[in-house]
Amino acid sequence: MDIKNTIAIIGGTGRAGKFLAKSALEKGYHVRMLVRTPPKPLFDGQNITLIQGDARNRDNILSLLRGCQAVINTFGQPNKAVPLYSEITALVIQTMKELEIKRYIGVTGGSLDIDGDKKSVLNKIGAMAFRILYSEMMEDKRKELHLLQTSKLDWTLIRLPFVKENEKSKVIKEDAFDMPGLKISSRDIARFMIEQLHNPFYIGKTPFISN
Repeated sequence: MDIKNTIAIIGGTGRAGKFLAKSALEKGYHVRMLVRTPPKPLFDGQNITLIQGDARNRDNILSLLRGCQAVINTFGQPNKAVPLYSEITALVIQTMKELEIKRYIGVTGGSLDIDGDKKSVLNKIGAMAFRILYSEMMEDKRKELHLLQTSKLDWTLIRLPFVKENEKSKVIKEDAFDMPGLKISSRDIARFMIEQLHNPFYIGKTPFISN
């Protein structure tokens, strides 16, 4: 297996991640993907390995990441669930350091506020509403960001609007300071994340993307 073209995917069967493996395989990558239960056979060929396990389990994460060049994390939860984002990201960061993996690409919500943002009034109101309605989740998302900022990894955390699963691929809008649109397709999230694997432009940054 060519380590230079091997990536680990966490959350690859979720809303934002379900097109990731397909996009990566089409680009010639070898894929290792963590799954709770093996899905129906969606992928053919020898370039994908499914690792059955739990993202909170250190041995499962170690098994997933071993032999990989980069990690893509699209782990997601229902808004009212006890948030696990920072816990899982902390474990991934620790394991990446042990295995000397540098590149990390993740996703978070567009409602996450960061110093230097220049959000429109509408987006500021939306972010405020999320802080009130989902305070525990937003606090955990801020903790996750802090973990990445202090990790010394080559990380990128992509901020997303509402995710549409069945929409066709469209032009991707990017902005460093404000959400440029209200929605994005799952296909375009996957496409953008794969493009970042060897693009240093957003290392250490939290770009917004939308359609």
